[in-house]
Amino acid sequence: MDEITIFLLCLAAFSAGFVDAIVGGGGLIQMPAGLILLPYLPVSKVIGSLKVPAFSGTSVATFQYLKKVRLDLKLALLMMLIALVSAYAGSELLTHVSNAFMKPLLLAILVALAIYTFLKKDFGQYKPVTISKKKQYRVAVLISLIIGFYDGFIGPGTGSFLIIAFITLMGFDFLHASANAKLVNLSTNVGSIILFILKGQIIWAVALPMAASNAVGGWLGAKLAISKGNDFIRIFFLIVICGTILRFAYDVFFRS
Repeated sequence: MDEITIFLLCLAAFSAGFVDAIVGGGGLIQMPAGLILLPYLPVSKVIGSLKVPAFSGTSVATFQYLKKVRLDLKLALLMMLIALVSAYAGSELLTHVSNAFMKPLLLAILVALAIYTFLKKDFGQYKPVTISKKKQYRVAVLISLIIGFYDGFIGPGTGSFLIIAFITLMGFDFLHASANAKLVNLSTNVGSIILFILKGQIIWAVALPMAASNAVGGWLGAKLAISKGNDFIRIFFLIVICGTILRFAYDVFFRS
């Protein structure tokens, strides 16, 4: 592994940690960067290695949120447990899927996310709705199962999906949605990491320096998220996603 590749991966990890702490979706930066810079590795090994920095950055961001935001810990722990098991199952499936299937699938997902991000100019600014506590728990289980599995299997945009789901389906405001998303995302990362360690799918020479970079980005991003808005992040998202789409499209349609 050459030093330039490691440096670029660490830069991507820092950016991902920063963005993810604010509005989620850091995987939209980190995962495509890993797949582009490490094209000779199986997708499962790339994603497995990237789960370590994702966990590192999310841990730091979660700590920052928990110092400022009061949460329903019983609800949060339920979601974390379900998401951990679901993510483990998703990662197990990933280890059996080939690159020839994954790259077109990832291209389609990134296109959909780019369109969504572009159209939703009020992303993260939804007005919360009111639902009963009983319904909130039922919805929480469903969200944790579906998004937990998605994060274990593919991953990009998980933080954003969680925030959107918590705001629109569970009645959380933006700050509480972000804090809960960090806890659930932390749990999905743990589930995936356990599976990838057992399967020998983590390249530690890549994972550890990226983890340090992601943690620094997560710390800075969480500090900013608590005090400021996120409109400028949308533009950064769109630039990164569109560039990644072009690169993936080249891989899928033009490379032999």
